[in-house]
Amino acid sequence: MPDFLTAIDWSQVLPFIAIGFAAQVIDGALGMAFGVINSTLLVTVMGVPPAVASASVHAVETFTTAASGVSHVVHRNVDWKLFRRLVIPGMIGAVAGATLLSTIDASAAKPFVMAYLACIGLYLLFRAVGGEIKPRKPRVVAPLGLVGGFLDAAGGGGWGPVVTSNLLIQGATPRHTIGTVNTAEFFLTATASVTFFSVLGWSAFTLHTLGLLIGGLVAAPFGGILAKRVPTRHLMALVGVLLTLTSAWSIYSALAK
Repeated sequence: MPDFLTAIDWSQVLPFIAIGFAAQVIDGALGMAFGVINSTLLVTVMGVPPAVASASVHAVETFTTAASGVSHVVHRNVDWKLFRRLVIPGMIGAVAGATLLSTIDASAAKPFVMAYLACIGLYLLFRAVGGEIKPRKPRVVAPLGLVGGFLDAAGGGGWGPVVTSNLLIQGATPRHTIGTVNTAEFFLTATASVTFFSVLGWSAFTLHTLGLLIGGLVAAPFGGILAKRVPTRHLMALVGVLLTLTSAWSIYSALAK
């Protein structure tokens, strides 16, 4: 075994491997939560500065979203027309958000964004349990990608919650929405990582980053399988529940400070 691997205290890394695994399974299957779960843990539990936490999560996501995207492509979960409309605005937003977070604390707006997402989560849950779900082509896509990319980089997570939930509200099918958003996220996170690295350097990459990366890579292939096999109504309900709970927790954490 290489010397650098034997020098690592794996007892400290294993909890982050488990967290990365669980977060990636959820993210791959529902199109959200990897950044939110990991950024919340790093900032609130470990005391990592927001910019460093966001940089670490985006570095990990560069690899996990690549693996997850391949899984979704293999299982034909990607709407390529929707992908093309999302990816460029998302990358532009990511550069703007990463640059902003590297220079100032943009967390003041987070409770308001989370309150908005909690309302969307409740609406999606309402749609899932009652009425007929009719698929429609989403109309507002490029502006959504721009805002989602900005909030994701500036807040340490948010691409999935913002973009996936809003596309579902517009009538996009859950399976192809989740697959497309996950696949586009690779280009988003790679862009944000380069921006963070250019400003923060190697200080953004820690032992915790290694644990999240290992767990996320192991879990990445499962997301495409779950998104393909879980029924539409169940997927929408799960997205609604997850979005409501994570948003409510973020609001509580922000107000409790």
